[in-house]
Amino acid sequence: MPTAPRLNASPDALPPLWFVAPEGFFALPIAATPEERTDRARVFVRELYSRGDANIWEPAAPYYEAIAEMMGDAGLSYAAMGLFSAADDAEETLTDEPVRHEPGEGVVQCAFTVGVMQTDHSGEDTDVVAQGILATLSADPYNDAIWLDLPCGPAVSCISVREYRLNPDVTATGEEAKLLTGQIQAHVPFPTGSYTAVFTLHTASMEHWASVYRLMSALLQTVSFTDPLEALPDEPA
Repeated sequence: MPTAPRLNASPDALPPLWFVAPEGFFALPIAATPEERTDRARVFVRELYSRGDANIWEPAAPYYEAIAEMMGDAGLSYAAMGLFSAADDAEETLTDEPVRHEPGEGVVQCAFTVGVMQTDHSGEDTDVVAQGILATLSADPYNDAIWLDLPCGPAVSCISVREYRLNPDVTATGEEAKLLTGQIQAHVPFPTGSYTAVFTLHTASMEHWASVYRLMSALLQTVSFTDPLEALPDEPA
């Protein structure tokens, strides 16, 4: 289970966080130092463009390295691109064992990020923090905010759907078009206090919305604030 990288100026101040990123998620090379970002960017492009070669990898790596730097500066701890097959059985694939994308069959795309914000609460106040977040998000009529009881504690999920107008110069037809996108955001207060993790999944593949929603739901069930390996029973001698 990967822990979210610590990127703020005082990394020791952030308590640890674990979650399971599904197969088909390609983690962007967010890292604390330029050297780490460069190394991770090289690995990232080889995984993302697994059928490519140096002609693709070499120019792509600096591009994703720069994106990762901006995301780290914005306070994100983890960011990934999700690419899944849009074959007829993609709905089942997304919820069980996602396979590597096959471009010829179409691709379901989504963006996933994890950020950590300070909420200045004690570990006993997670319910209070979640209730405050729920009240704030529910005030927007375009939000569908609900309470969640996760294995790690209380949380709030918020779904929003937005429609954007695309200028003719960025469309394939040369005409103005509309783009419908959906976002699922989950706010999970740290039971250790002082911070709230914000998980965001965003997609324009709205025809596969139900599967993307179930994917996020399954991911949230894996969130943990204690090392999952420590909870495993000792192996027999």
